[in-house]
Amino acid sequence: MLRRLYIILSLIACLVATAGSAQELGVSTVTRPPFSMLKDDDQTGFSMDLMAALAEDLGWTYGVQRYDQFTDMLNAVTDGTADLAIANISITAQRETLMDFSQPIFESGLQIMIPADKQGAPSLMRALMSRELFVAIGIAFGLLLTGGMLMWYFERRSQPYFDRNLNDAWFPSFWWALNLVVNGGFEERVPRTSFGKIFGVVLVVSSLFVVSVFTARITSVMTVEAITNSVSSVNDLYGRRVATIQGSTAATFLDRRDLNYTAYDGLGPMLADFEAGSLDAVVFDAPILSYYTSHEGTGVGVMTGAVFLRENYGIAFPTGSPLVEEVNQALLTLRENGTYDTIYRKWFGTRN
Repeated sequence: MLRRLYIILSLIACLVATAGSAQELGVSTVTRPPFSMLKDDDQTGFSMDLMAALAEDLGWTYGVQRYDQFTDMLNAVTDGTADLAIANISITAQRETLMDFSQPIFESGLQIMIPADKQGAPSLMRALMSRELFVAIGIAFGLLLTGGMLMWYFERRSQPYFDRNLNDAWFPSFWWALNLVVNGGFEERVPRTSFGKIFGVVLVVSSLFVVSVFTARITSVMTVEAITNSVSSVNDLYGRRVATIQGSTAATFLDRRDLNYTAYDGLGPMLADFEAGSLDAVVFDAPILSYYTSHEGTGVGVMTGAVFLRENYGIAFPTGSPLVEEVNQALLTLRENGTYDTIYRKWFGTRN
């Protein structure tokens, strides 16, 4: 009798163990290239490849629920809908109070992305096409024409060069004044009246100031443009149209710096507005922005400045989940046997 009872209990234990091992784990994620994305109905990306390697090492079967919003992915963990969440989830003190994390799976940080046409030195053509420079050129042309016509009025009966009627005199007079300012004038066209001689000297001396004004105007316009267009650090973001993802570590950072920004629910809408030219800068996870600029956003955006606010990504679990220790041990195994490095190189190349 005891023997039969022992056999029955053993069979029940085996059935329970088999059912437990066959249970499919629920994995929540969100689209964040190159960490998690759906391509040809396949779950791919650095994080999803790492998830597949962990499941193979631990003998797990799992199903993936892809959410539209980052917060929905994390809420699935905190409310018990999912057994774990994986993507580009930053390990923060605030999130640690709501869920548990594995050991870090990726070292990241924040960086700034700006439109490609805003990078680099200011364009000389843009400086030359500025309104301020056009005004300065217009004033200079007006002064030269006025000076030339005054010289024509007083010299038309004494200097043969100016001996012409009014309709024919305006351009030669302007040309004479321009050459006087630029080249010092013509020997054969020296003023002969007292007023002409005095006025000619005044024009030559004032030409020094005219050239200085032009040089200073071009320099100032290009300097202002360089200051206006240059973004190389967080301090350059004040007063600009900045965007990030709502609830992200980047949003928390911008809040601490009292920077005004537009918070988007998802990556797609934010990048769409960036491509449309509605944003001056995007602050978000460096590897995600870098992947965008080298793939879908080639020629649209460029990275600027150094990576700041270094952070680590991890796998999120419900508080007290027994899976955390298993995953940590498996992660150590994947690092030791080279699987982790193989996945890393596939998506990011050789590590520094």
